[in-house]
Amino acid sequence: MRIYTRGGDKGKTALIGGERRFKDDLRVEAYGTVDEAGAFLGLAVSELDEATESDILQVLSQVQQTLWDVGADLAATSGAKYTFRTREEAAAELEPWIDKYMVEAEKVTKFILRGGDRAAAALHVACTVVRRAERRVVALMQVEEIYPPTLKYLNRLSDLLFVLARAVNARRQRKDVLYEHSTDVFRDGKQANPNSDPQGEA
Repeated sequence: MRIYTRGGDKGKTALIGGERRFKDDLRVEAYGTVDEAGAFLGLAVSELDEATESDILQVLSQVQQTLWDVGADLAATSGAKYTFRTREEAAAELEPWIDKYMVEAEKVTKFILRGGDRAAAALHVACTVVRRAERRVVALMQVEEIYPPTLKYLNRLSDLLFVLARAVNARRQRKDVLYEHSTDVFRDGKQANPNSDPQGEA
């Protein structure tokens, strides 16, 4: 198998179904950013400890598999002969994990600065890239049809990664640093100020 095909030398790539589009097309941007998010998750995985964080590693392994499904679904146009892979319940299946890992870290009412331990910082980066992927999908859905479970999954996944980053910091005894100008934006782990841009948006 050759890595290079020369097929994209003129700035276009093939979608599932054979249609060719420019590489800055909204659909290509959407699934490309999902791929980027998966790569950052791989970086986070490399920073986790197999002995003490095997449960989180298992969660992320499943997430990476599903992200491939999401990316493939976004690469398929509505006219392609294709069976979508992201399950309808994929987003909902993340919610028990969010609830489970949220209690590992202290409750916060204010924004926090992203960072802490290297593994947690990598998860925070992955979270923000997932949110960018979500924005790309929202831009795409305004001009052509998307498969709705992909957007739902990305929305819920960013919440999970935010919670996992905080859980890793808690396990490694790294306290979150509060944003000093933050008003109270969380109440019982949920957004309190509807006009804010929450780190753990619904």
